[in-house]
Amino acid sequence: MDIFYASLLSLFVVVFSCSRCFGFFKSKLDVDVKPPPGGRGWPVIGETIEFVTCGRKGHPEKFIVDRMTKFSRHVFRTSLMLEDAAVFCGPEGNKFLFSNDNKLVQVWVPASAKKIIPSLEGVNQTVLKTVRNILKPETLREYVPIMDMVAQKHFETGWEGNNQILTHKLTKNFTFLVACKIFFSVDEPEWVNKLSVPFERLAPGLFSIHLNLPGTLFRRALKAGAFINKELTAIVKKRKSDLANGKASPTQDILSLMLCDDYGRLMAETVVADAIMGLMIGGYDSTSSTCTFIVKYLAELPEIYEGVYKEQIEIAKYKKPTELLTMEDLSKMKYSWNVACEVLRLVPPTQGTFREAISDFTYKGYSIPKGWKLYWSTNSTHKNPDFFHEPKKFDPSRFDSKVPITPYTYVPFGGGAHLCPGKEFARLEILVFIHHLVRRFKWKKVIPNEEVIFNLVQPKVAKGLPIHLHPHKP
Repeated sequence: MDIFYASLLSLFVVVFSCSRCFGFFKSKLDVDVKPPPGGRGWPVIGETIEFVTCGRKGHPEKFIVDRMTKFSRHVFRTSLMLEDAAVFCGPEGNKFLFSNDNKLVQVWVPASAKKIIPSLEGVNQTVLKTVRNILKPETLREYVPIMDMVAQKHFETGWEGNNQILTHKLTKNFTFLVACKIFFSVDEPEWVNKLSVPFERLAPGLFSIHLNLPGTLFRRALKAGAFINKELTAIVKKRKSDLANGKASPTQDILSLMLCDDYGRLMAETVVADAIMGLMIGGYDSTSSTCTFIVKYLAELPEIYEGVYKEQIEIAKYKKPTELLTMEDLSKMKYSWNVACEVLRLVPPTQGTFREAISDFTYKGYSIPKGWKLYWSTNSTHKNPDFFHEPKKFDPSRFDSKVPITPYTYVPFGGGAHLCPGKEFARLEILVFIHHLVRRFKWKKVIPNEEVIFNLVQPKVAKGLPIHLHPHKP
């Protein structure tokens, strides 16, 4: 059976390669363009394997830096995800793409992701506007105490009383619990567990090969996406009914806020469900990854840990034992957030994202044809010594307000019209996590030199970052 699928895949590669090559040469005959310098790599797969391999070896910036050095520090040509692509580099490249969202370029996701989450097709601007309108600091401040309650319960049941834990598993559990509670007021363990398994299968399939065959990442993610949408659509329908009958509060969670928003009222139930799904993917995978790497760096850098610990103890000193955290408390966690920002610089939750040219245009003297995929990468600036002195050094002072950061060089959440709408939500969640983590424990890594792997979905520590816990004495 394995041989059959291998043969089928090989046939697909050959046929697709021929069609791609023919289409490429035809376009060259029809249009006289001067594309950016670079190479397309292998037929069909292009340079995707090398792009992914660099990340798996822990050096995702190598793919970008090598080609910036060889071809151009502004833009170079390649082929990724079975598509002709141009990689825009540096702050100028980031600014150009972000500033031209929905003008010259639009967000692009591969066919696999659009099949798994259908509403990603065209990325509905009304949905984005609704989500951004809701996830503002002044709105989210009401949910900080709820995050705090979830965090307290999580640390009491998942961390305390254990000599050793698997960090990434527990951070994913934490961010998923917070998402379920804040997004749609669900915290029943049975339901949360039922939904967490499909979410585990969802993200890996979003950027997988679009082959709907048994055992593939895409097939697993496709089934998971359908199941999640069905469950969330049922919740949306019930909430609409409860709001109409006065059984639910218009402000009790993100779902109610969406359904009571002027734009949200017009959305189909499945679209609302997909929007919530998208938010949960970001809040679940991306934020849990950042929390995991915060644990990693605090274990490796005792002086940084002490700075965070002192700040959090100072904040707790003025709180009553049962008093919950507030937005004002989080606003005082300046050093802790600087530490988180440095983690986001060194290990951003995504390496970059794709846009698509919606018309022909010229950039830095090179022609970009309509339909080309355009990729921006954090790795052209985040670890670039031109913008960050000693870029490999962990230095939270980079983010002191006294030290200006060159615009468009620090972009862990993207930018432009598609700036991550959950940025503020992630900030609050990370700070609540740090507060409870350092006040309760010191810790030591079980595997001193555990490998870090970067991929298109999120960075991760190879073995999940097992740590020995050392509770603070009362």
